Amino acid sequence: MRFPRENMVYRERHCPPENEKLRCLIPAPKGYTTPFPWPKSRDYVHYANVPFKTLTVAKAGQNWVKFQGDVFKFPGGGTMFPQGADAYIETLAKVIPIKDGSVRTALDTGCGVASWGAYMLKKNVLTMSFAPRDVHEAQVQFALERGVPAIIGVLGSVRLPYPPRAFDMAHCSRCLIPWTSNEGVYLMEVDRVLRPGGYWVLSGPPINWKTYYKTWKRIEEIAESLRWEKKYEKGDIAIWRKKTNDRSCNKSSSSSSVKTCKGQDTDDVWNKTMEVCVTPFPKVSSDVEVMKFPERLFSVPPRVTKGLVEGVNVESYQEDNKLWRKRVSNYKRINRLIGSTRYRNVMDMNAGLGGFAAALESTESWVMNVVPTIAKNTLSVVFERGLIGIYHDWCEGFSTYPRTYDLIHANNVFSLCITVDTSLCRCNVEDILLEMDRILRPEGTVLFRDEVDVLNDVRKIANGMRWDTKLMDHEDGPLVPEKILVAVKKYWVAGDGVSVGNSTSTFK
Repeated sequence: MRFPRENMVYRERHCPPENEKLRCLIPAPKGYTTPFPWPKSRDYVHYANVPFKTLTVAKAGQNWVKFQGDVFKFPGGGTMFPQGADAYIETLAKVIPIKDGSVRTALDTGCGVASWGAYMLKKNVLTMSFAPRDVHEAQVQFALERGVPAIIGVLGSVRLPYPPRAFDMAHCSRCLIPWTSNEGVYLMEVDRVLRPGGYWVLSGPPINWKTYYKTWKRIEEIAESLRWEKKYEKGDIAIWRKKTNDRSCNKSSSSSSVKTCKGQDTDDVWNKTMEVCVTPFPKVSSDVEVMKFPERLFSVPPRVTKGLVEGVNVESYQEDNKLWRKRVSNYKRINRLIGSTRYRNVMDMNAGLGGFAAALESTESWVMNVVPTIAKNTLSVVFERGLIGIYHDWCEGFSTYPRTYDLIHANNVFSLCITVDTSLCRCNVEDILLEMDRILRPEGTVLFRDEVDVLNDVRKIANGMRWDTKLMDHEDGPLVPEKILVAVKKYWVAGDGVSVGNSTSTFK
């Protein structure tokens, strides 16, 4: 099927119709091995795991990635950061409060192999990096293999799958996004997902490049119309800050020519077309400072205190935190590798308020908190806690490559349809399990938590997918109708008649 090339539509998500879905398992490449543990994985990746050399040739002179023997090496510099990513980040930190916990979540548009996000982790900043699949191949796959959060994505015609006011910072270094096109709608989309008081960084052309003078001036005009304040411009780096609240905008002497978005629900963004408009600020009564990390991880998020999340209040939020601390403690007893560097890339398929990720929080791992499109919309709370996440419809493929997650948590994913309009559930258990198998690394683990009848159905299919499974009692005892199913994906390659697992069981 051909898709229009304007507005990058051809690089956006396109799911096959039901009759074209491939219901099959994807074998590991020959020679696949467990990725290097973090932080070594930031700099080295096994060639056998991502056997693509295109980027080393296409970007050979830019020092992004090098092929050495049987590994790829990521220098953390190149034309994007000629003095190295650390030095580049230190320059930004002179203007942006990166070091004190004020900045916790960041968005890197057109991330390449996500070296910026990789080195921002040293500052305890979680970066959601994205780049499209293009002629260079596997940029995002390299990023995830390195143990860095990333998805396949592009600024095209639909809104990014994040709620408004999600990120403390947004970044573009030579990301080649046409910021001045389509009446500045791409910058308006960045403005939508940037929290009040957040920062936008642009480095590389067109800043101070005479060839791009008109483009640069147009970017400045759009930023001014969004009421962003330029805080820094030197060399080829410019930094803006978004106004902190509606009161600060009202005090502004300049008037914006951009209309305000009039949508009924600003959080309803899944598969919605971007608009040439500005998402309004929330109303505030005072200049409240944003809570810093790690305090914001367990403090009550503003949206909860204001009663903006249906069915959630201060008490239920605190009970949810208590519950997930207990559950994660039990998970660690079940599987001794949880919380270690062995499970670096973690996904929570039905994240709720982010309690699982908060209880698991450490520098050893990161969690992609997925809020299903048919579930209660809680993703804004996840971001307010200083965690990262994404909206997703589990009847579709997730925006990632095969073998990119070490641990998947599936809490009531399959019984979710029981509590919502069943017409919204367009797929069956097998479809979801096959997608889980696709994104799970060999010898990765899945933790299912659901009703026992549901888990028995899941187990039948999982055993046929070359997963080792074990059904276990709930942490509150055998009389609880909910159970825990632990599944480990076996290591196998194409042509194997049987599985050839190469590590010991993690079950106690």
